[in-house]
Parts: sequence; structure tokens; C-alpha cells
Amino acid sequence: MNKYIKSILEKKWWQELFILVFSFVLFTLNDWILIKSWRGVWSGCAYFLLLYSHAQLNRFFLLPILLKKHKPLLYIVSSLTLLSVFSLFLYEVATLWIYKNCFLYKTSEQKSYIFQAATLVATLICILSVTLILKFYRDSKKLDNEKLLYNRAQLNSLKDQLNPHFLFNTFNTLYGISLQYPERTPELIMHVSQLMRYQLESHETQCVPLEDEINFVSSYVELEKERLGYRCNITLNTSIDLENTYKIPPMLLICFIENAFKHGTCTAENCFVDIDINVNNNRLEFMVKNSIPTKKKNIVSTKIGLKNTKERLKLLYGNDHELTIEENGTYTATLKVKLKRL
Repeated sequence: MNKYIKSILEKKWWQELFILVFSFVLFTLNDWILIKSWRGVWSGCAYFLLLYSHAQLNRFFLLPILLKKHKPLLYIVSSLTLLSVFSLFLYEVATLWIYKNCFLYKTSEQKSYIFQAATLVATLICILSVTLILKFYRDSKKLDNEKLLYNRAQLNSLKDQLNPHFLFNTFNTLYGISLQYPERTPELIMHVSQLMRYQLESHETQCVPLEDEINFVSSYVELEKERLGYRCNITLNTSIDLENTYKIPPMLLICFIENAFKHGTCTAENCFVDIDINVNNNRLEFMVKNSIPTKKKNIVSTKIGLKNTKERLKLLYGNDHELTIEENGTYTATLKVKLKRL
């Protein structure tokens, strides 16, 4: 049943057929019991076609004056003129031919110009209202589709910028490790290749299982631990109420973690990076906290990662997410968002 309703709502020819049948049933069903012969049936159909023709003439020729040219006074005058002409014509046809052949009336008051005009107006309102509702549905769906395509294009553009940004930072990390611990380099290259594999495999997908994203984050944190050695206290805590249940846009969290390591561990003094990922009842609470060095170094930063991540959050979740960034002795980024289930 839903399939047929969807076809009516989306396909224009089905809509026209629906309008025709709907208006025919609405304006003739009550009077068909008065028709006693096939001649009366054809007379009744002819009467309805006159009503339908008036409505369609108004719809296709006069209504655009109102909707496209925005001339309401001209539309009203033209509609009244068309209504008067059809009222006279319908009265003559009904009195001289239709009523005599099929007795398609119940009282003498129906045999008047006013009744014919009222019937024409009622049919016009019925057909135009259904037409405008269906048009509004089509236009809204088209607008939603265009907005969806635009958002996807923006998201893909942001992801295309984030991926090289992440790759650049990862190779910087690998370079730093190779200078201090060259014997670990082969193993770490394999570790980096796993990160890149995830990056490439998730590039074309809108969402990935939350566990995959957390494993990606864990691998990156392990890589940073190799680079920083014992001079930085690094913790990663995760708590998920229902494992293998949630999904998340890929590489949504990594930017905040990258920034924590980049800006919070840039000196040789004691430093820390704390990462907490908690999911309870579909709600993700993600927090990254890092130390702020007392002697800051000038770090080259394009800020592309954080800017693009904010744009992604806005496009993906709109107002359904909460991101706060605080700097008060420590640097803390907190993200709260409702996750969808697999």
C-alpha cells in the first residue's frame, strides 16, 4: 500500500489521475443513484467534465498569474470572468440537456445560475487544494534532496581536506620517532599503514561502527606513546554500554586528539594527554584534556583540522550536538552527541 501511495506522491501522471478520480467521486457519487440509464451516465460524466475543465483552465492558465507573476488582482478578476462564463454555459447545458436526460438534481433551487457557480467554485477549490498540496510535497522533497546532495558534497570536500591533513601529521610523528628510535621504524611503518588503510576504507562511507573508530584512535595513541616515550603521561579510557551497536562518521574524533598531542606535548617538560570516550543510552560524551606548556613554542598550524571538524559536526548533527573548548590551566575539548545505532 505504501508503494502505491509513494508513486502517487512522486509521479506527476499518477497525481493527475488521482486528482481526476478523487474529484469525480467527490462530486458525483452522491447523485449517481438518480441515474437510471446509460444515457444518464454519459450525461453525468459530461456534467463533471465541464466542472473539471473549468478547474483545469484556472489551474494551468490563471493560477500561474498568481504564483509566478504575483498579480493577485488580475488573477481574481480573470477567475471571476471565467467563473461567470462557465456558470452561464453550465446552466444552459444542464437545463436543456443533462437534467432532462438523467434527472441529476433533487430540488428546483439547483436549476439556477447561483447553484452552478457554487458547484464550479467548490470543484475549483477541491482540485486546486489537492494540486497545491501535491506540488508542495514535490517541491519540498526536491529541496530536501538538493540540500542533502549539497551537504554530502560539502562533507566529501571536508573529508578530502582532513585526510591529507591527518596524513601530514602522521608522517611528522613517524619522522620524529625515526630520529630518536630508528630501530623501531619498520614496525611503526606497518602501524602507520594500518591507520592509512582504515582512512582509505572509510573514506567512501558515511558511517562506520564505533568500535572501528575507537580502534583507530587507540592505534594513533599507541603511535604517539612510541614517539613521546616516558616524558608524557597518556591515558585512554573507553566505556560503551552496548558494544557493536553504534555507528559514527569516520575520523570525527581524531582531530581533537591530534591537537592535544600537537599543542600539549611540544616541550620536554612533564605533560599529559587524557582521553575519555563514554557511550551510554545512545549518547556519546567525548573529552580530550591536555596540559599547556609554560614555555610555548611557535607551532606552525593551519587550523584546517579543527575548522573542518566543526563544519562536519554542523552539517551532520546541526543543533543536536554540543562542543565546548576551554582553556583554563589545561586545554579541554568536550563533545556530546547522540549516536545512531547500526
